[in-house]
Amino acid sequence: MTVLHHEHPTHEHAHGPGCGHSAVSHGDHVDYAHDGHLHREHSGHWDECEPSGHVSHEGHEHWHGPECGHTAVPHGDHLDYVHDGHRHAAHDDHWDDH
Repeated sequence: MTVLHHEHPTHEHAHGPGCGHSAVSHGDHVDYAHDGHLHREHSGHWDECEPSGHVSHEGHEHWHGPECGHTAVPHGDHLDYVHDGHRHAAHDDHWDDH
């Protein structure tokens, strides 16, 4: 999975604990869900943190939804669910790994 580096040049809000946006641990950093997309701090600015391509999460038998117990994060036109340190998004009859 490739992460694109797209700077969000007009992002003036400083994300952090208590900022009101969902924090999602992602590898060695934290993404923040804001306005339907994810931001991460990078070299003094905020990047759009979006995967490219389609990566199916093989063997994921749990079906996410309102009662599943995992954090739902608005992302574009759908919800991602934070599970085991990554985000899952429904796609056809399986889950994608974001």
